[in-house]
Amino acid sequence: MTSRMASSAAPDGRGPLTNGRRMSPRRISALLSLRPRWVSPPSPSEHARPATVPCPAVLVGNPTLRLGARRYDLTRRCLVMGILNRTPDSFYDQGATFALDLTLGRAEALVAEGADILDVGGVKAGPGPAVSEEEELDRVVPAVEALVARFDVPVSADTWNANVLAAACAAGAVVGNDISGFGDARYLPVAAAAGVAVVATHIRLAPRVRDPEPHYDDLVADVAAVLVDRAERARAAGLGPDQIVLDAGLDLGKTAAQSAVLLRESERLAALGYPLLLSASNKTFLGVLLDLAVDARRAPSLAAVAYGVAHGCRIVRVHDVAGTVRIVRIVERLLEAEAAQP
Repeated sequence: MTSRMASSAAPDGRGPLTNGRRMSPRRISALLSLRPRWVSPPSPSEHARPATVPCPAVLVGNPTLRLGARRYDLTRRCLVMGILNRTPDSFYDQGATFALDLTLGRAEALVAEGADILDVGGVKAGPGPAVSEEEELDRVVPAVEALVARFDVPVSADTWNANVLAAACAAGAVVGNDISGFGDARYLPVAAAAGVAVVATHIRLAPRVRDPEPHYDDLVADVAAVLVDRAERARAAGLGPDQIVLDAGLDLGKTAAQSAVLLRESERLAALGYPLLLSASNKTFLGVLLDLAVDARRAPSLAAVAYGVAHGCRIVRVHDVAGTVRIVRIVERLLEAEAAQP
């Protein structure tokens, strides 16, 4: 497997910088109360339709994403991020792709199925045996190097360690997917210096820490405020608005019900002005809601994708790329059909 393959799918807390200005708390509240609408100029036939329509899009800012040399218009397009676990204790596959050759074999399948991005990680999010920085580097960096050499698809490093991010970027990664919400103070400077995009994720405590009874005064508003703060930190560190992605962090310091609410309210988070990533694939909240073991969560995972994309999510991080691509493409067609109505 030596040829490159292309995807078959085409710090002050005052609010984020939007068009050069900070977004005030009042503006955040206003955005959370609005339904999204298309941001592209309307065609003549669209002038007669209502100001708000059930077609999600980013309400504020530029609905584009820059991954290395690639730029994506996400107004009506959703990207599928395929998951690659280089961990022996992944909650989903329990180490089925831990060996590098198995990781590459899985990546080849994901790319053939239409993955737009490959996301490789070396430490699972939940509690488990400690993983040293050296071990994480050994798991992630060779995988990134091999993926970049073999596939013409952007590679993301799923890590919250700035040193691992730096090494992964040197190997060719163009995204830092950090579930800690930038807990490592050097993470954003490293990302900015490397010119890579970042995923800002909400988490109540920290990765690998149990949080069995999370409490929020106002769940959606609290999560939105943290995401706004993290986006502002990224802007202050030198990242552009097209290099920042938000993730509500389902299952990360949330009960099953709280994760369900955040998924339901995706439009409100998409209205914050940055592409919204959905990471719901096979997660615990789906199992709790439907009393399903992890190997029986494919259908609800696909349902979550369909709902999320229809309500503003523009990147979906998944295990089942083939099924997800089909779901995403049909939802995109439905949104286009709705948007085309007079």
